[in-house]
Amino acid sequence: MAMKKACFIGGQWVEAAAYAPLYSPYSGEEIAQIPQADPETVKAAIAAAEEATAVMWKMPAYQRAAILEKIAHIMDERLEEAARIIALEAGKPIKTARGEVIRTIQTYKFAAEEAKRVHGETLPLDAAIGGEGRLAYTVREPLGVVGAITPFNFPMNLVAHKVGPALAAGNAVVLKPASQTPLSAFFLAEVAEQAGVPAGALNVVTGSGATVGDLLVKDPRVKALTFTGSPAVGIDIRNRAGLKRVTLELGSNSAVIIDRDVNLDEVIPRCIFGAFAYSGQVCISVQRIYVIKERFEEFVSKFVAETKKLRGGDSLSEDADYSAMISPRETERAVSWIEEAKLHGARVECGGEVVDRMLQPTVLTGVPADAKVSCQEVFGPVVLINAVESVQEAIELVNDSRYGLQAGLYTSNLGLALQAADELHVGGVMINDIPTFRVDHMPYGGVKESGMGREGVKYAIEELTEMKLVVIKK
Repeated sequence: MAMKKACFIGGQWVEAAAYAPLYSPYSGEEIAQIPQADPETVKAAIAAAEEATAVMWKMPAYQRAAILEKIAHIMDERLEEAARIIALEAGKPIKTARGEVIRTIQTYKFAAEEAKRVHGETLPLDAAIGGEGRLAYTVREPLGVVGAITPFNFPMNLVAHKVGPALAAGNAVVLKPASQTPLSAFFLAEVAEQAGVPAGALNVVTGSGATVGDLLVKDPRVKALTFTGSPAVGIDIRNRAGLKRVTLELGSNSAVIIDRDVNLDEVIPRCIFGAFAYSGQVCISVQRIYVIKERFEEFVSKFVAETKKLRGGDSLSEDADYSAMISPRETERAVSWIEEAKLHGARVECGGEVVDRMLQPTVLTGVPADAKVSCQEVFGPVVLINAVESVQEAIELVNDSRYGLQAGLYTSNLGLALQAADELHVGGVMINDIPTFRVDHMPYGGVKESGMGREGVKYAIEELTEMKLVVIKK
């Protein structure tokens, strides 16, 4: 029988009037009954968070750090349990899920460290005429209630990137996890309660975006919104948020450029990981590969050969390199985009078919720039490989996008590397690596429709605090 869950509000588990079934992406079987919060439940969560802000504001930094460190410690003790939750609800292969939990633990450790480093600076006011005889300094203060809306693809670590910095800064959080991956958030609520997070400082509310998300956007008690998801929803949030602080991590169609002088035997395994890890359902998944013409045939041949070695299967299987996408609807969409690319002259080098609910890793060549798999975010196990005359041409193709999250360039030419770093219009440039590279303390975020603001614990804390200036006349 599927387990029945409850929302976590003000330190209490609260049942809802309505529930919805949660299904396994791989098997299609029902795995849980998830509460569907009504407006009153959401308002209660916001009220609990607002009440907790007074407690969080007064809590000294070392105590916030100790609580976050304990969250990391408990998660480490329950690592295998956490990984199985991710594999079950998100369809993420268990090997990959373990990696996510390890990163999640590290993210909370970074948050614990940064909780002790929230500080301002002194200012020499006598640099200005009339500023003599004054002492000036800044402090950073928490904003209050933070509304966090998270996606399905990294249901623990992307939650950690919102909850960790918010608590480190002294805020309280109302968390709305993705509808497909709420079990990870309920697990966090258990861990947080055990770690000593004050009642109301973390609230987990599940349900539709139209109910939960809308109230978080509209309620004046919510002072900041941090959202990871689609550009359409993110732009709508930004348009309606008024004077709330907003951090948006949105879409991408990340690209990597392959210069003529690189060792393909080193580059190709990394690119395959970037393209097909978690079936490409990663914001910085490798979606476009541009290869200098003289290496193109060799690159495609080796890339396809290595791709065919990947094994699909049950997300709980140790042998699975990939599994089913998050839902049959998303699988159908990805297949339709592949078919559209074929109609426009693209060639399917491998994959393109669904076997046992799993879209096989798909490699396309000859894809025109206006095909959906090129100019939109496919968010599936699909990668295109096109030939280019020069790195400069490839840079122009990378930039010819509504997105700009991260991009990569493989080259041994330092001048080209520095040129790419200057000219690529993205939030992060990875030289001699794929755009999928991310560690959890680096600044992470995009330009254009890839979003605004930065994550990475230190940088997220800056987004979730307010600067105050104090001037004392001697």
